[in-house]
Amino acid sequence: MVRSARKPIIIGVAGGTGSGKTTVSQAILDRVGRDRIAYIQHDSYYKDRSYLPPEERAKINFDHPDALETELLVQHLKELRAGHPVEVPVYDFTTHTRTSQTQRVEPRWVILVEGILIFADDALRDMMDVKIYVDTDADIRFIRRLERDITERGRTMRSVIDQYLATVRPMHLEFVEPSKRYADVIIPEGGYNPVALDMVVARIEAMIGEVRGNE
Repeated sequence: MVRSARKPIIIGVAGGTGSGKTTVSQAILDRVGRDRIAYIQHDSYYKDRSYLPPEERAKINFDHPDALETELLVQHLKELRAGHPVEVPVYDFTTHTRTSQTQRVEPRWVILVEGILIFADDALRDMMDVKIYVDTDADIRFIRRLERDITERGRTMRSVIDQYLATVRPMHLEFVEPSKRYADVIIPEGGYNPVALDMVVARIEAMIGEVRGNE
């Protein structure tokens, strides 16, 4: 995609569940400056399922692209790129519902988008100036997911394992792994790869300089 000199830079960070996407995103935020970046997670855009009983919500394939309201994310990126703030949904992973609250995100020089499926959608992918894929071994990713879902999302070990086998792994192989071919940069081991992070941050700083120099 050819970017207008005055438009913000849109950076995508993708990778499988537990790959270290958030670690990479947080490193970029810390090193480039949180006041210079509008940070959005694709997970915030899960469709609201409050109309379904809890047992039905738990059966949804949350790792399929159809589970997310990506069209709204694309619209929000357009608004941010045009210099307008957006109200990002707040999703409750313990109940599988979208809350009544939103999080206001202000436009910045850099827009950082994170999610497992952000490279699988053509419209979303085509908006990005830099596409980063975090590549981590499947066993490490599963262990991280197991720990996260039990401690942060109130899941049982059995439910995490069942979900991983039923949808997470198959959807990774069908959608996430193939999307790696669209990446501009592939970072093995995510946040534990300081050399790759140094290169990414240096490139982002250079791009910010190019944009601001063309004001």
